[in-house]
This record gives sequence, structure tokens and C-alpha cells, in this order.
Amino acid sequence: MTQVKQDTKEIKKSQETKSVSNVNNGNTKDTKKVVPVDTNKGAAKAVAKTVFGARKKMFKRGRPERRDEFDQRILDIARVTRVMAGGKRMRFRVCIAIGDKKGKAGVALGKGADVAIAVNKAVNRAKKDMVTVPIVNGTIPHEVFHKYGAAKILFRPAKKGKGVIAGGIVRVILELAGIQNVTSKILGTNNKVTNAKCTIEALRQLKQVEKKIYKKNDNKSKAVKPVKVEKK
Repeated sequence: MTQVKQDTKEIKKSQETKSVSNVNNGNTKDTKKVVPVDTNKGAAKAVAKTVFGARKKMFKRGRPERRDEFDQRILDIARVTRVMAGGKRMRFRVCIAIGDKKGKAGVALGKGADVAIAVNKAVNRAKKDMVTVPIVNGTIPHEVFHKYGAAKILFRPAKKGKGVIAGGIVRVILELAGIQNVTSKILGTNNKVTNAKCTIEALRQLKQVEKKIYKKNDNKSKAVKPVKVEKK
């Protein structure tokens, strides 16, 4: 047993001497290359990342977020087909109403292969053709009756606290325009697109009211002093 142990020790020593001789001769295939790591560069990169990240956050906080000032409501969605030489082509038609609830409103149609594309087209068209509605104490200044195609719509001003008395699409457009008190009646067709266009044309006919400025001395009557008559 002792001879076997001694033989194994001698074999290990011979292997170690061979590996050392190979390294001295230039054969570095068995040895692993150790690349020195510069710790200063890694620290500098980490510091730069933290600094630039903080700057980006500061810029993001300082920038105001872009928000669309107009509210959107989908009035009608329809799937339409067009007969082509190769067959039928399917598309979507969307009617959208937009408004800022401060006196501006608009309605437009958009078509596209997808509903999102049609909505974007309709919104861009509605922004180009907006109506400014004159609002006096939360209601319209005077009565309006308008006819557009087969649609007939009547608007009347209402007292404060009465609310928007309207139905269907007319109510949506009036709320987007910012009118709080009004009474209306649809007298013609029930088609949503024609009623929407008729409401916009009716709001376009409203006239702005000029505000009269009264001076303090306008309403006061001048006092007439009595004249004394001398008796002879």
C-alpha cells in the first residue's frame, strides 16, 4: 500500500513539472488568460448612469403633459361594404362629436379599414370645422328652429336649474358644447348622422348678444331747482 501511494505522488509531481515547463516554453493553451479589470471605469459608468437618469427625470417633471383639450364621443358606428371588381370591400364608418365644454363643438365622419383609423380621421376633420356657441347664463340666447334634410330640430332657452332636456345625439352634442340649460325637440327623422349635422347647423345660427355697459349717471334724473318768484 505504501508503494502505491508513493507511485501516485510521483506521477502528480511529474504532471506538475510538465505544465510548468509548457508555460515556460510559451505553450499557454492549457492556462486561462486573466484580464485585469479596471475598477475605476466601472465606477465612472455607474455614476454617469445615475446622473443622466436623474437629469431625465427632472426634464420629464418640468415638461407639461400634452392632453387633448377636446372630449370625444362616438355617436354611430356602421360597417359598410363597397362592391369592387374582385369582390366586396369591408370598411367602417364612424360619426364622432367633440367639444371642450366651453362653447366649442364639432361633428364629422371618418372611414377606414379599422375602427381606430376611422376615429382618428373623424377627430381630425371635426377639429377643422368647429362651431363657437354663444352661451348666456348657461343657456342659448334665443330660440332656433332648423331643418337639414329630413331632420327638424327646435331649441329654446331654459331657466337655471332646468338642465338639458334633449334626447339621443342632440343631448350629447349640447353637453360637449357646454350648454347647461336648454329644451329641445326632434321633429323629423331619427337618423343619427342627419340629426347630428342638423344640431351643428342650428348652433351655428345662434347670434351673439352684445353686452351693454351702463354708466352710473345714465339712469339718474337730474333734479330741477325751484325758481323763486318775487312779488311786486
